[in-house]
Amino acid sequence: MTVPHIVGFSGSLRRPSKTRALVEATGKEVIHGRAFRFDIFDVVDAGPGLGGALMREDLTLPASRVIDAIERADALIIGTPVYKGAYTGLFKHLFDLVDPLALVGKPVLITATGGGPRHALVVEHVLRPLFGFFTALTVPTAVYASDADFKDGALADAGVRARLGEAAGQLRALLDHRPAQHAREIEEPAFRQQAKIAAA
Repeated sequence: MTVPHIVGFSGSLRRPSKTRALVEATGKEVIHGRAFRFDIFDVVDAGPGLGGALMREDLTLPASRVIDAIERADALIIGTPVYKGAYTGLFKHLFDLVDPLALVGKPVLITATGGGPRHALVVEHVLRPLFGFFTALTVPTAVYASDADFKDGALADAGVRARLGEAAGQLRALLDHRPAQHAREIEEPAFRQQAKIAAA
C-alpha cells in the first residue's frame, strides 16, 4: 500500500518563520503514530522564478517542483502570514498557477499567522473561499496563531495547540477513509464542464 503523502506549504517570504513553524507543528501532529510521509515547502523553495512566471510554462524548475508536489499530494497543510488582511501576494500567485482540477476533493488543513487576534478571521473569510473555488475538502477546524502564541520561534500557546490537535485529527480521519494515492482521474465538476461548453 502506498504511504499517504502530506505536503505542507507556507506562504512566508522568510525562513525561519512563524508560519512555517505552525505548518510544521501541524504536520508533525498529523503524522504522529501514523505511517504518513510529510514534506514542507515555502516561497523560499520556489525561488525568484515564481514571481516572474505569467504562465505555468514560465516557471523555473524549483517553482515547478513545489507546485507539482502540491498537486500530487494526498493532502495539504497550508499556511500564510497575514499581510494587509489577506494572504501574501506570492502565496496567491502560486495557487493561481495550480491546475484548477488538481485539488478537487483533496483534504486541506488551513492555517495562518498574524500580528494579533484581529487577523484571525482570515482563515475563514479568505483562505477557506480560495480552496472552496478548487472544490478541495477543507477540514472544519482552521488554525490561527498570533505573534504572542510563539516562544523562541515555536508554537507555545496551549489553546492554539489544542485547536491544532483537533484539526490534525480531522485531517487524519479524512486520510483514513480515502485511497492513499490521490493522483487518480477525477471527474470534472459539472459547472466547469458547462463553462467549457459555453465557451466553445
